[in-house]
Amino acid sequence: MSVKITEWAVEDRPRERLWIKGPSSLSDAELIAILIGSGTKNASAVDLAHQLLVMAGNNLTELGKLSVEELRKLKGIGEARAVTIAAALELGRRRKLAEASENLQIRSSADVFNIFQPIMEDLSHEEFWILFLNRANKIISRMKISQGGVSGTVTDVRIILKKALETLSSGIVICHNHPSGNNSPSDSDIRITHKIKESGTIMDIQLLDHIIICGKEYYSFADNGML
Repeated sequence: MSVKITEWAVEDRPRERLWIKGPSSLSDAELIAILIGSGTKNASAVDLAHQLLVMAGNNLTELGKLSVEELRKLKGIGEARAVTIAAALELGRRRKLAEASENLQIRSSADVFNIFQPIMEDLSHEEFWILFLNRANKIISRMKISQGGVSGTVTDVRIILKKALETLSSGIVICHNHPSGNNSPSDSDIRITHKIKESGTIMDIQLLDHIIICGKEYYSFADNGML
């Protein structure tokens, strides 16, 4: 039987050590244990956290890819705990996205990749995002246009142009992910790119690039002469 965390020395308990020494003093498992809150009859919260990490190959990126349903497969992780863990991981992704895009000027496809890779690398479904830019190619705003299944998502060009006009954008960059791991553009990717480019030209809004993200790799329409 596992020793309860409440029976540990005070300085060894994750919550108390975080309070005294700060979050950087804790291991990944100990931070997750704080989210879990308490253990079971046979496992402490830290034990459960270690088991979760093992499920994810001791990789936080892989842990972030687990759904609430998959987290719940571990005995001792109920719906509330699974939701708490998923919410914490999502906040981490959003923080990365916010930090990466704040007052950023887009100079290359790599800039776009660095903005969206942290939020897209863990997804098991497709998402379609837009960056709206001013004349200096600085970001005015970003927007998720659609979310789909494993193999695709539906994109409405009218929504993109409406938002671009509202924000007085001079340029846009579109970005979506391929959960399959194949970063080559599909026929539908090529069609929607050309449709958005042609529609934007009428409104004097330039499509600067279309980025397809696959994990830690990406494909750029601009870099490959596809625009």
